[in-house]
Amino acid sequence: MADHDDLAATRTEGFKVGEKKKLDEYNKLDADDEAMVRWKASLGLNQGEPIGKPGDPNCVIKSLSLVVDGRPDVTIDLSSAGAVETLKDKPFTIKEGAKFHIKVLFQVNNEILSGLKYLQVVKRKGIRVSKDEEMLGSFAPNTTQKPIYEKEFNEEEAPSGMLARGHYNAVSRFLDDDDHDHLIFEWSFDIAKDW
Repeated sequence: MADHDDLAATRTEGFKVGEKKKLDEYNKLDADDEAMVRWKASLGLNQGEPIGKPGDPNCVIKSLSLVVDGRPDVTIDLSSAGAVETLKDKPFTIKEGAKFHIKVLFQVNNEILSGLKYLQVVKRKGIRVSKDEEMLGSFAPNTTQKPIYEKEFNEEEAPSGMLARGHYNAVSRFLDDDDHDHLIFEWSFDIAKDW
């Protein structure tokens, strides 16, 4: 596993996370403030029946997909039992120089999820070659009208050339503004001359 320092989120100097509120408190907050009403609507508050049950984890990462134009998505189903534990031993192949992006499907239960972000550290032969952070945003609990969230990350380009080809190990982490980890997992991939 990567050092915890490798997966530490960057913080904006002087930024303080706001006071945590319950969903009911947000619903009643500034009901006469038009901007606040629009913000709550943008989160999807009060739209449909909640699908989360008491005791469910607040955020469940359902799947991650590698999306490449002209190719079928490589999807990792994270909702099945034992899926996360086998990722490290089942590398997938990325063609050198290919442009791709990651897509994540997730569900939020019971309370607002504030500042969900994705961190990824990639190493080759034990040496860190990249560290990426992607802010996903804040989300209201999923409802019957919006049963799942889908976010697509920024496009990336796989390294190319003889020196770039080979096996890579990665550690990924989904966390929120409260530094609560929703998922940490190890995985691996190979950069190859062809698919």
